[in-house]
Amino acid sequence: MYESKNPYFYGTGRKKHSVARVRVYQGTGKITINGRDIDDYFGLDTLKLIVRQPLNLLGLSEQFDIVCTVAGGGVTGQAGAIRHGLSRALLQYNADVRPQLKAAGFLTRDPRMKERKKYGLKAARRAPQFSKR
Repeated sequence: MYESKNPYFYGTGRKKHSVARVRVYQGTGKITINGRDIDDYFGLDTLKLIVRQPLNLLGLSEQFDIVCTVAGGGVTGQAGAIRHGLSRALLQYNADVRPQLKAAGFLTRDPRMKERKKYGLKAARRAPQFSKR
């Protein structure tokens, strides 16, 4: 569909355990995620809204086609990772939009991740039940 010969802008986005590789091409506003249309990939309208937020903020929703490859995490984390990657790709397109994206918080990587399980515990912080006898 999109050959590597076509010029594009690239951004990597991350949230929780999700990593998204986002390519932005000149086009008509079509969003493809892992080879599927955004409407097929995300069932909830809120997740579709999260993905489109940077484009709507800058008024570029009908100017670009977006092709994403996303892996890891859950659907909410994937939507946030795509938003982060899309924002970074739009910075390559035009560096003057940085203050708007920064003020909206789209360039900040959300560092919240699941804490690892420690030895001797049942979960990250959950200790085994105490027994007096």
